[in-house]
Amino acid sequence: APAAGPQDLLIAVKAESDAAAGEALARVDALLQVRRTGGEQDFRPRSLASALKMLPEARWVLISVPGRHAAGVAEEALDHGRNVFLYSDNVPIESEVALKRKARERGLLVLGPDCGTAVIGGMRFGFANRVRRGPVGLIGASGTGLQAVMSHLHTLGSGISQAIGTGGRDLAAEVGGITALQALDLLRRDPETEVIVLISKPPAREVAARLLGLARSAGKPVVVYFLGAPLPGRRIGNLRFAASLSEAAELAIQIPAVPGVPGVPVSGHLRGLFSGGTLAQEVLLGLSAVLPPESYQILDLGDDEYTVGRLHPMIDQDLRLRLLRQEAADPQISLILLDVVLGEGSHADPAGELAPAIEEARSRRPELEVAALVIGTDEDPQDLRHQIETLERAGARVFRTAGELVDFATQRLPESEESGKPVPLEPVRGAINVGLESFYDSLVAQGTPAVQVEWKPPAGGNETLAAILARMKSA
Repeated sequence: APAAGPQDLLIAVKAESDAAAGEALARVDALLQVRRTGGEQDFRPRSLASALKMLPEARWVLISVPGRHAAGVAEEALDHGRNVFLYSDNVPIESEVALKRKARERGLLVLGPDCGTAVIGGMRFGFANRVRRGPVGLIGASGTGLQAVMSHLHTLGSGISQAIGTGGRDLAAEVGGITALQALDLLRRDPETEVIVLISKPPAREVAARLLGLARSAGKPVVVYFLGAPLPGRRIGNLRFAASLSEAAELAIQIPAVPGVPGVPVSGHLRGLFSGGTLAQEVLLGLSAVLPPESYQILDLGDDEYTVGRLHPMIDQDLRLRLLRQEAADPQISLILLDVVLGEGSHADPAGELAPAIEEARSRRPELEVAALVIGTDEDPQDLRHQIETLERAGARVFRTAGELVDFATQRLPESEESGKPVPLEPVRGAINVGLESFYDSLVAQGTPAVQVEWKPPAGGNETLAAILARMKSA
């Protein structure tokens, strides 16, 4: 006993006789011999802290305990500086938000709760298919959706770099897409990812705009499939919109593996002063998919609201000219969009009338940009080439389709939200599993160093006592 150290096991036997003591010690020797023969795999720590001491290189903790206990285990993992794959469901949404905010502040990821699928650095977590490595990075708020796309990519001869599940509620307004935004930031920095695919059930509108705004500035092609959501078009800049899971995979391998044009962050807002109602609606549809609603306003000046007592703006531009000067003087406005529609019956020289107002606005505020969509042909009486040249000399950017105009407008994105501390790109060197043994078995089968925690509910499942212990721990 005097020579015992911190790592030694001290066993004392109190027996009624020497024979009984000898029998007890022989039994202890037999049990220890089994442990020595079986090795460390037979030992299962009862706490996450102990497991991390056994496998300190593990950067991921897989959690599949009952929902009412899952948040506590996940928070402990974050406190130890580990990423979390949270399979557990029935986790309160308030706990999800708190966990994800904490992870974001620390440069960590929380995948879930209710996250069933992920492939990180080639390691498969939860329910994931065996697919080849490749250039496509996946982000999904749907586990089976991720599986469908990764499987189809494999069938088509391609493969994936990462597949990051976010949990089904991540794109809800309450959560705000915290994990999806982190994942998108990670994949746009990942040199192995050439194309990104976003998959989700219908997200909250404001969350979708925030996510697609970041995707628009990713500098890589991004394929988007929001199940059940209306398509804003087939393409906006580097974004491609799919109509099904299979099409998302097909688009991902059809897009040339070249960088997209990154957005140019700007401050300020956008105003559109349109004479054509359908043109205004098409531009509005594209902008609303990518920009937060408070950052833009599109006015259809041909609507009945604006034509009471005055001619249509395709004939009389007086109202539009007044609004152009008014908006240009507002320091909060950084971009003004216009349409110029030529043809029989339209204003004889719309560009000639708009040009002086554009020149004046840009001379007063050189940082202000004006972009014009010109609709017409070389046979129209206004002279298409002359109209375009007049606008360009005044300092306006000229586009011939609404899609091109939207592409330009969405390159000039509002400053994006802080996505927190960047999540480092690092290989999976090990993982701790707390919960379902099948997840541990899967890790071992893949050759991933792993430790299974022999988890029990705190305080034997007594929630009152567990709450007291938690308060004592945090005090």
